[in-house]
Amino acid sequence: MASPLHNGEGGGAASASAHPSTPPSPAHHHRRRLHLFTLLLRLVTFGFALTAVIVTATISSPSWLRFHSFRFVLAANAIVAAYSLFETCASVYQILTGGATLFPEPMQLLFDFAHDQAFAYMAMAAGAAGAADARRVRGGGACEGGFCVQADIAVAMGLAAFGFLALTALVTGYRMAGYLTTGSRQETW
Repeated sequence: MASPLHNGEGGGAASASAHPSTPPSPAHHHRRRLHLFTLLLRLVTFGFALTAVIVTATISSPSWLRFHSFRFVLAANAIVAAYSLFETCASVYQILTGGATLFPEPMQLLFDFAHDQAFAYMAMAAGAAGAADARRVRGGGACEGGFCVQADIAVAMGLAAFGFLALTALVTGYRMAGYLTTGSRQETW
């Protein structure tokens, strides 16, 4: 009987290469496409979050430091970018090793899903707070030196990062639900 805490054995590329006469199953191809899609989502999330950090950090007039919401935008997007970079590396590792995860699979699935959810909500909250302050500054006529344009771009990039992280949370939720219903990586359909 296979261990419920398996970490890559049983159906991955490694087992397919151990038996070269056995072609990979359709479920294997489905898992591989799902891992590649997750990698793409994480790369796009990283790009948008990093762009939001750079744009927020370069806002110069008026000083964005006096707005707590823009500090939150900067910090939240920096955290999302760091997390996305870590998860991108973990996804690449998972693809290269044929499905092996950094942690035992149940822990990895829960880690990914919980953090995707938490950081997506944080990015959304930061974007909402930044958008409110950008609108307030624009309404007060204090847009000088491109502040409002940069603030809008930073907020938009942060919200785009939220959108892709939310999509990633859906994918990891799907993977976790599949694991919980079957007790393994095997697809139910």
